[in-house]
Amino acid sequence: MDPYAAAPHDRVPADLWQPRPKFRDRVWLHVLLFALTIAATTFVGALHYESYLADFSRTASLLTIPALLLRGLWYSAAILLILGCHELGHYFACRYYDVDASLPYFIPAPLPLTGTLGAFIRIREPIPTKRMLFDIGIAGPIAGFLVAVPVLFIGIAMSHVVKLPAEFTGLELGEPLLFKLASQILWGAIPDGYSLNLHPMAFAAWFGLLATALNLFPIGQLDGGHISYAVLGRRSSHVTLATVLVVLVLSYFAISWRVWAALMVVMLFAFGRHHPRTFDEEEPLDRPRMWLALFALAMFVVCFTPAPIEPIDLIRR
Repeated sequence: MDPYAAAPHDRVPADLWQPRPKFRDRVWLHVLLFALTIAATTFVGALHYESYLADFSRTASLLTIPALLLRGLWYSAAILLILGCHELGHYFACRYYDVDASLPYFIPAPLPLTGTLGAFIRIREPIPTKRMLFDIGIAGPIAGFLVAVPVLFIGIAMSHVVKLPAEFTGLELGEPLLFKLASQILWGAIPDGYSLNLHPMAFAAWFGLLATALNLFPIGQLDGGHISYAVLGRRSSHVTLATVLVVLVLSYFAISWRVWAALMVVMLFAFGRHHPRTFDEEEPLDRPRMWLALFALAMFVVCFTPAPIEPIDLIRR
């Protein structure tokens, strides 16, 4: 129930009381965060493009700073399109069901690889039914995925295979199944001693796939948590605990999971293992939504990688 709808009638006359208007936002704040995220991701995109031109060497780029920043839009536009469509999927689903929600908040971050921590919307009232919860939860991953797939194939096509230097250390990006499929289709088997030098657009798609997989983890207030609860009801609490355990095991073998594991443990203690209830918790979902739930599981499988980012000596692979 909307707490504003429970105002005592002995304090507010019925003919004067009005519910809080929905979908009201401080638009300036959303625009400011979006502008800052464009700036941060464009700067990071320029660094990616400089590395792309260097072909795993330490050769400095001959492009001017304005030219590099302009080419930084390859990464910036691609990642903001993926993240933006993901959040707008949630937002428009909320609008469809008249569930009060904010416009997307983009999060700029001075991180060397991404320039952003993603985006989110705030849902400002309880979601009453499982069908509504399911539709709102799955709309984001599907919208982002449908954009990430063509961006991935275009980015991989714009990448190129180069011979690795005799001595090179760097970061290895774990390749999701969909990423491997695109690389195999477009470039075939890459010989030993060579590597695919990713165009910034391909890296944006890789990050988009990773963000999709993270959001589909079946825990708490993540999209996967909403979907899991809508499908399983209270039994989803067991899935939440199992997921946290799996991530803790992954963090032992891959250091890039440790921050995510810590965040999941914090979510577990902050929100508990039980998803907020809907009034129709025992009512099963219809068959089309069950098929969509399987599609969400398939999206998770093809976007997931057990070791997202690992420091390695590439020449020793």
